[in-house]
Amino acid sequence: MLSALSNILKITELRQKVVFTLAMFLVFRAGTHIPVPGVDVSVIEQMFSSGNLFGLLDLFSGGALSKFSIFAMSITPYINASIIMQLITVVVPTFEQWSKEGEEGRKKLTQITRYGTVLLGFIQAIGMAIGLKAAIINPGIASTILIALTLTAGTTFLMWLGEQITEKGIGNGISLIIFAGIVSRLPDGLYMLYQYLAAGTINFFNVLLFVIIAVAMIVLVIAITQGQRRIPVQYAKRVVGRKTYGGHSTHIPLKVNQAGVIPIIFASSVLMFPVTIAQFVDIPWVKTVAGWFAWGTPLQTTLYALLIIFFTYFYTAVTLNISDMAENMKKYGGFIPGLRPGKPTADYLDRVMTRITLAGSVFLAGIAILPNFIAAVTNIPGLNFGGTALLIVVGVALDTMKQIEAIVLMRHYQGFMK
Repeated sequence: MLSALSNILKITELRQKVVFTLAMFLVFRAGTHIPVPGVDVSVIEQMFSSGNLFGLLDLFSGGALSKFSIFAMSITPYINASIIMQLITVVVPTFEQWSKEGEEGRKKLTQITRYGTVLLGFIQAIGMAIGLKAAIINPGIASTILIALTLTAGTTFLMWLGEQITEKGIGNGISLIIFAGIVSRLPDGLYMLYQYLAAGTINFFNVLLFVIIAVAMIVLVIAITQGQRRIPVQYAKRVVGRKTYGGHSTHIPLKVNQAGVIPIIFASSVLMFPVTIAQFVDIPWVKTVAGWFAWGTPLQTTLYALLIIFFTYFYTAVTLNISDMAENMKKYGGFIPGLRPGKPTADYLDRVMTRITLAGSVFLAGIAILPNFIAAVTNIPGLNFGGTALLIVVGVALDTMKQIEAIVLMRHYQGFMK
């Protein structure tokens, strides 16, 4: 294993990519400590310690939101803009045509996504500046606009940073920025466990139980993330001129978790809305309703799981076009053994996808609400492990390792993934 990993250092191109990516991580972490002008950070920290409604956003930003730094919004507006673009591409013919035009079409869609990021970022920044007005040193329109522009500029810079990592570094830049933000919280979590042990709040058995559960969760997440149903496909032989094409067998890999972490983000955003409104509105009945949706309550947990299952099916249906898949297979002479090309093939693929999506959606719902039960089982207070963070970290790590593996194998070295 060590000799295989040492191959990375032997390849100049790969070594430069890794060094560049690590350098961009340092820039990102440095930016999380640059405060937004005109804001009292101590007030923000008190709001977070009293009940953090923006835990998911703070997780993505690597703690930048609780510090209210220039990267407080992290790359969240870009994620939202990308999701919106994926949904719009399905219903807008022009965008759908661009998505099929190869590199030039993707460039157009990417440019629109950038503009959407800036627009959504500015709107979100205005909302944050108004919602957190208690922390503004000199409240007013000028201060609000200054804070909004600063936060928007921070998100735009992160978007550019992610694109630079994708182009000159290793892996997907946007995903790696989120990955770096989540992993940066690990030392704080370990230090918290150490403090609990030193104070006698927990014992070594609690920590050992937590480690066992954590390892089991990571193994399960890797298995489901990599899991796929392979549908066998046979291509008939075709003679074009003097050449023969086709006549080989392959498969269609249908992923168990086709939607990734998107359903959890959608469900979290929907359930976070009433609680967020209640924090800024002093109306008794609104706060009562928001209390029903507080994190960890039976109603919130049940709705959270059901929404994740719903959004998993919804997002999978939007992003995976079964009819086009069956039509393309028919166009190139492919067929599933025992099935007629066309509609029978599409119906079969739809049935298979529906069944495995059920397993994927139940897995996502379980992994998202599991932190509630882990804290109860291990008796470790303030524990926040699992769910979205674990899915993102494992998914990004696997994708990055695969890309490194491909570069290593291209240089005729033995890979490190078995």
